[in-house]
Amino acid sequence: MSAIQMPARAQRNIVKPAPRTIAIGDVHGCHVALATLVDGLQLTPHDTLVLLGDVIDRGPDSRGCIDQLLALRKRCRLECIQGNHEQMMLDSIDGLMSIQEWLVHGGAETLDSYGKGFGIGEIEPEHVDFIRSWGDVVERPSHFFAHGNYLASRPLSRQPWRDLRWQSLKWHTPEAHLSGRTAVVGHTANKQAEILNLGHLVCIDTYCHGGGWLTAFDVTTGRVWQAKQTGEFQAAELPPIKTPAAVQF
Repeated sequence: MSAIQMPARAQRNIVKPAPRTIAIGDVHGCHVALATLVDGLQLTPHDTLVLLGDVIDRGPDSRGCIDQLLALRKRCRLECIQGNHEQMMLDSIDGLMSIQEWLVHGGAETLDSYGKGFGIGEIEPEHVDFIRSWGDVVERPSHFFAHGNYLASRPLSRQPWRDLRWQSLKWHTPEAHLSGRTAVVGHTANKQAEILNLGHLVCIDTYCHGGGWLTAFDVTTGRVWQAKQTGEFQAAELPPIKTPAAVQF
């Protein structure tokens, strides 16, 4: 047996880590929080990381966040959902929306992350193409992932994109989806930095850009991790289930 060859018995005893599907809530340009959270997750190539959208705008380094995601594709399976802020950026680039309207909703901070005084045409083409590739819904056997909201009585393949990207849970709190799957969403920021658990729906936008936490939720195990833009990191827990009537935003 050579020095680098392992005995057959030892090879059989190697246990591969169980694959995980982990959702991350609205990053909003918080590059330190994202890097801290990803480091704490100890990702493997068997894991799937689902970004729920609104990776850009408002926070200090949207460009750095996109660069981190591009690099993450080499470490795990990455699936990104387009949020309303990504849509505003793309609509501004495509001439479908006033650039000024995007700028006042966080786009100014995004452009500044590419360089002070940069125009919208100077955003890196690789970043624009990457964001264009993001979808609306990610499905798993027991869960589905969307940015903002959904219609409970309509199949996931027929959901209106306006509801998926724009509708706040403050305006409409949906019932359980007809598929029976648990929804995992972001978009509706909880300014007390608390996870919303309705049983059939979990919202993990915990207001990172406003001083709260960036939250990661492993739907395979129920584990939760959180990080702040200050570099703090903690393991947390999914809170007890609330009824919609008890929810306060």
